[in-house]
Amino acid sequence: MALTADYAVQGCQMLLTLLLAPLLTGFVRTIKARLLRRRGPTPLQPYRDLLKLLRKEVVLADSASWLFRVAPYLIFAAIWVGAALVPTFASGLPFSWTADLIAIVALLGTARFFLALAGLDVGTSFGGIGASREMMIASLAEPAMLMMVFTLSLLAGTTELSAVARFMLNADVGLRVSLALALLALVMVAIAENARIPVDNPATHLELTMVHEAMVLEYSGRHLALIELAAALKLLLYLSLTACIFVPWGMATAGAGPVDYLGGVVAYLAKLATGGLLLALFETSIAKMRVFRVGEFLGAALMLGLLGTLLLFVSRSL
Repeated sequence: MALTADYAVQGCQMLLTLLLAPLLTGFVRTIKARLLRRRGPTPLQPYRDLLKLLRKEVVLADSASWLFRVAPYLIFAAIWVGAALVPTFASGLPFSWTADLIAIVALLGTARFFLALAGLDVGTSFGGIGASREMMIASLAEPAMLMMVFTLSLLAGTTELSAVARFMLNADVGLRVSLALALLALVMVAIAENARIPVDNPATHLELTMVHEAMVLEYSGRHLALIELAAALKLLLYLSLTACIFVPWGMATAGAGPVDYLGGVVAYLAKLATGGLLLALFETSIAKMRVFRVGEFLGAALMLGLLGTLLLFVSRSL
């Protein structure tokens, strides 16, 4: 009976991530509009956009292959699985053994690979530009992400997220410079991976600057809806990952009662709201950088992750 309840909670977590992803995107847009003294859309607007796209007919280019049709489903599935594996309001659930940081990085890399292939498949110039820029960003973002993973694994002794969250709740962890560097590296990678300012501007379609939008310009209908939902899930994934690793307070444990789970959901919603607010404040207070400076930005994230790892080695040898 207890195992059945744990599987039910796991299913609720998967549905919660899927339902909250568009709301988080809409919340960030609304906050940015308010900060710019504009009325802006409501936080529920992404739901309306997705429903509108689902009702529209799919238009395919004559040069599109089977990969172009299949890619949206693969991208959505990979990112949804990654987002669902990250502990949100509860840890130690039945699938927690699969919630490994390296596995999540691999899922994100798989989704990125198919998105770049889809951008190249039709043969348009915009798709090629976006795919080449995406791979350039990935070549620096993935090593920086892995260095952050190595820093946490050296400190916690594991890459399983539930175990890392339990370790971070230990009072013996304290304040560590290596953890601060790993957090900065994760935030910088999250900004680049989600095509947010200053790396990219998700609200524009300028051919000289766009990265993500250039690869999906040929999509329409339900295919575009799946890609947009996957992008929202990716933002939710990174915020959930940051909250699980560095702010794990309030999470319930497997086998807890309904009150504990409800408290975990409230704490998780508060973390998402705080993360969305900080993201909106950051994007409205900084300008977009040139594409050629993205390498310097992600190079700094890589160096921060490497420095955090080296500090752990140095502190252990003292």
